[in-house]
Amino acid sequence: MKKLIEKIIARPARPGMVGDGFRVYNMIPGAGISQQRISPFLMLDFNAEFDFGPSERMRGVDVHPHKGFETVTIAYKGSVAHHDSTGNSGIINPGDVQWMTAGAGILHKEYHEKEFSKRGGPFEMVQLWVNLPKKDKSTTPHYQAITGGEMGKVQLPGDAGVVNVIAGEFNEVKGPASTYSPVNLFDIKLKKGGTVSFGTPAAHNTAMLVINGNVEVNGEKAAEHSFILFRNEGEEISISAAEDSVLLLLSGEPINEPIASYGPFVMNTQEEIVEAIHDFQAGKFGVLD
Repeated sequence: MKKLIEKIIARPARPGMVGDGFRVYNMIPGAGISQQRISPFLMLDFNAEFDFGPSERMRGVDVHPHKGFETVTIAYKGSVAHHDSTGNSGIINPGDVQWMTAGAGILHKEYHEKEFSKRGGPFEMVQLWVNLPKKDKSTTPHYQAITGGEMGKVQLPGDAGVVNVIAGEFNEVKGPASTYSPVNLFDIKLKKGGTVSFGTPAAHNTAMLVINGNVEVNGEKAAEHSFILFRNEGEEISISAAEDSVLLLLSGEPINEPIASYGPFVMNTQEEIVEAIHDFQAGKFGVLD
């Protein structure tokens, strides 16, 4: 049975800035989709393609904390560098994914990579926040740095395109990301006229972002930059591309626990939020210049 579409949401009229390096459209929860409705996903910021131009100063987001969830950064165009308070650093290049588990608390900063800043050019990214179950919110912070070559890859029949499996499983091909609750995250690239069909569990909260192109999903047209929210009914999703298209499919088993969120802290109660703020102020997340 086809997975029914609840609504197709157009891209917001105006982007917002995160720091001075990320020009984003907030799709979760900005498009009216509550964190409980789309659990385990908490936030989705979409930096649609934008040319920031050459700069000697590396634009980005200065030091900020995270606690109680995971951040997933998916690079389509441009490169991002990052540092954190545990001494980790790295560069996320086009086709790569950085999966950061903030867990018990971390300080982090991210910015345009030095050489990319100097030359400028198209910049296109997605950052997704994934909640952690209560039992895992105090896990030790860590990373999964996943290069494009490490993705699970499914070549579609008839040279229709490719599915890069970041997390979960697509046609028995598993993605490299390890998750704390069941999650599917697919980077789908379809050529003009290409089609793909696959299933997701009916009970999963499921959505899709049209990064590039115009597509038809389960018989309904979805324009470039639109966000598709599916009902928790049916399993099959069928996509056909009117032009070369890129889509991000996210589905996950809901974490049926209370959500208390305040900025970069996501816990289960307001008391835990207050404790997280106190821990941050007391320097328990470490030090980062």
